[in-house]
Parts: sequence; C-alpha cells; structure tokens
Amino acid sequence: MEFIVENAEQTKQLAQKLAQFLQPQDVLLLDGDLGAGKTTFTKGLASGLGIKKNVKSPTFTLIREYQEGRLPLYHMDVYRLEETGGADLGLEEYFNADGVSVVEWSQFVAEDLPDTYLLIKLLKDPTNDDKRQIIFEPTGARYEKLVAELGNVN
Repeated sequence: MEFIVENAEQTKQLAQKLAQFLQPQDVLLLDGDLGAGKTTFTKGLASGLGIKKNVKSPTFTLIREYQEGRLPLYHMDVYRLEETGGADLGLEEYFNADGVSVVEWSQFVAEDLPDTYLLIKLLKDPTNDDKRQIIFEPTGARYEKLVAELGNVN
C-alpha cells in the first residue's frame, strides 16, 4: 500500500491513523534517507497513541521509551550500529514487551529483527522537498491485516 503526503503534517496524520490499529509487540521498521521523515512519522504515532511528551530522534541514545500512552512506544535509531549490529542491545526484549517498537535504519540490525513486521519506506520527492511517498510493506498475517485496516480508513 502506498500513500503520497504533501507535508510533515500529513505524514503525522497518516501515522496517527496507523496508531489506532497498533497492538502490543507490533514492530514497525522505518526506512528512508536522512531527512525523509522517520522521526516525524514517529511523532505522529506517538500522538495517535496518546503520548504527550515531545518525541525526539534517539540518534545518540539509540532507544527512547515513552510509557504514558495507550501503549508504550519504544523508538530506536540504530544508524550508529552500522558496523557492529544490535546483538548487545537486547532488542528482542523490546520486541516481546507490552509496547510498540519503531526501528529506524533497520537494515543495520536485520539479523536481530523478528520474522514478522511492518516495513514503512519514506521516500523524498526529488522535485518537492516537503512531499513524500510512504510505502507500507507487511511481512506476516498480522501486518497484512494491519495494512488492510489502515486502507479501510482512507
């Protein structure tokens, strides 16, 4: 499934819609170039989950936890693990916890990911800095259902 958004606000709105269907142990992988809107998308997810705290990129902390929403949100930026992987981070504990895990730059920890997840690709438009193509690629029945539910909202 694919969406075109014209600006950051529409990116957040799409993520807010997705948030209403999320369940504990859902794993979302956000892939896109620097500045593609991965953290903006996560801000929308947080808002949709009822999290009021300001969501910041976890680039230097690797993982930020937000506990106060309908579900906890575990926001991971594993870009800095390009050379080492995530074996020592305990990612599996987050994936099996009671919240939603969002992983930016997931290709750097591919061997540590669960078998099922929702890959969300954010692609910049070469002619318009604000416009994005957002592609949802489900892996597994849970995420196929999730994407179908999201498609029924629009």
